Amino acid sequence: MRRLAILLVAVLAFAAPTFAADRLVIFAAASLKTALDAAATAYRAGGGGEAAISYGGSLALARQIVAGAPADIFASADEESMDEAVKGGVIRAGTRFDLLSNRLVVVAPKSAAIEALALDRYALAKALGDGRLATGEVETVPVGKYAKASLTKLGLWEVVEPHLAMTDNVRAALAFVARGEAKLGIVYATDAAAEPGVKIVAAIPDDTHPPIRYPFAITAASRDEAAAQFLGFLKSPAAREIFKAQGFGVSAP
Repeated sequence: MRRLAILLVAVLAFAAPTFAADRLVIFAAASLKTALDAAATAYRAGGGGEAAISYGGSLALARQIVAGAPADIFASADEESMDEAVKGGVIRAGTRFDLLSNRLVVVAPKSAAIEALALDRYALAKALGDGRLATGEVETVPVGKYAKASLTKLGLWEVVEPHLAMTDNVRAALAFVARGEAKLGIVYATDAAAEPGVKIVAAIPDDTHPPIRYPFAITAASRDEAAAQFLGFLKSPAAREIFKAQGFGVSAP
């Protein structure tokens, strides 16, 4: 977090050219909060307009837009949620692009005795005891879907399923672990970096789940040219450094 704050100060002087001060409405995956808030601050400091950002579970946000919720930009933590918005006819053709990638990790409360967790049935069962493992809803929330895919491939789903504490977005799962209400959690590496109350005890292999990609797009209802300008800024070197500082992988421009 301190590194991100220092970097944000460093990029403000050249963050963006002068843009019209239009207020954007952005619906974005909860895991983007720390980095996207910082990027929006840099955009505004460089002459861009205000952005009102609503964070939540990607599929729930997609469905809200389809139902008529006003938004200029949608940023999802998975391809399927963006596909849902496309099928609903609420994404402007030709504006969708993948910007970021992420990794899955297992976290524990900072005060927990465990420092490293082997991803096998015995170690996981012992670490959980009669406690909970927090992650997103495994059928609807991207982090939960990725987690279920990984646990299934690793042969651990049957061990974990009775202990699941499922939430409607990844930051809620992260908070459960930080407060000690769950012994373990499966979240994104970027969320673990944003929360001082947790520590990473295991990294989940990338080949156990579909690639974690973040597609961004302008909505069909948006009539605001500032939406394209803001997305252009997110591809800029200044914004890329903000995302990298938070631990995201950034796609080539």
